[in-house]
Amino acid sequence: MKLTGKAKTAGVMGCPVGHSLSPRLHGYWLDLYKVDGAYVPFEVRPEDLGDSLRALPKLGIRGCNLTVPHKEAALEFMDEIDDHARRIGAVNTVVVDEKGKLVGRNTDGLGFLENILVGAEDWQPTAGPAVIVGAGGAARALVVALLDAGVPQIRLVNRTRERAELLARELSPEQITVVDWEKRNDCLEDTTLLVNSTTQGMKGQPALDISLDRLPERTLVNDIVYNPLITPLLAEARERGNMIVDGLGMLLYQAIPGFEAWFGIRPEVTEELRQRVLAGLV
Repeated sequence: MKLTGKAKTAGVMGCPVGHSLSPRLHGYWLDLYKVDGAYVPFEVRPEDLGDSLRALPKLGIRGCNLTVPHKEAALEFMDEIDDHARRIGAVNTVVVDEKGKLVGRNTDGLGFLENILVGAEDWQPTAGPAVIVGAGGAARALVVALLDAGVPQIRLVNRTRERAELLARELSPEQITVVDWEKRNDCLEDTTLLVNSTTQGMKGQPALDISLDRLPERTLVNDIVYNPLITPLLAEARERGNMIVDGLGMLLYQAIPGFEAWFGIRPEVTEELRQRVLAGLV
């Protein structure tokens, strides 16, 4: 690590924040590119979020990432909000511009889509319907990314239908079809992509309760969970012959725009980076 009085600084705000892999991720890039800078974790209570964000330009900090529970709450403290963040309703990347204004961005959907496109080069967004399981904040980012990429129809499956209907109304009622949880296994026919955006399958959580019997062999399966790297859903899909893409790449690719904005270098995602970040999982 190279640090001088001219060091560029960024970080991540969360509560708790000790679990975040972002310091390990950005720290790797800082070392690799020999940047005079630092990326540090900030444990910020929800009631202190506004004061903490407003302090960034005063302290000369170039920006930060936001994790649970701050992504949605941060919107009200931004001076400017990009289109993705506005549509998704959440901010995951804050950049302090030349005038000291807080610019809110959301790179989650971009990271998700890049992970898919790199991990499955033969998959074409326009080829057919996609199924997304879940209707939380992560699902919103995925839906926006897929719609922008040209996916013709999204089938949204969630245990609570009302939440899925709200998401569909707000983003694209013409292209999003809400599917009852009881019919989740029936909506997989003729799809080209299946994504789990819930925490089901994460370490310590039960596996996603879905049958893949009607899933076409050509369908790509993705899980945004990356601990474990191969979730029960991905393991089953791979065993039956489906192409799979794990969730780690979404974390890595979503970090690129922030690092570039804060430190002036556009970093690359490599296998060495993947292994470095995976080593931080507990």
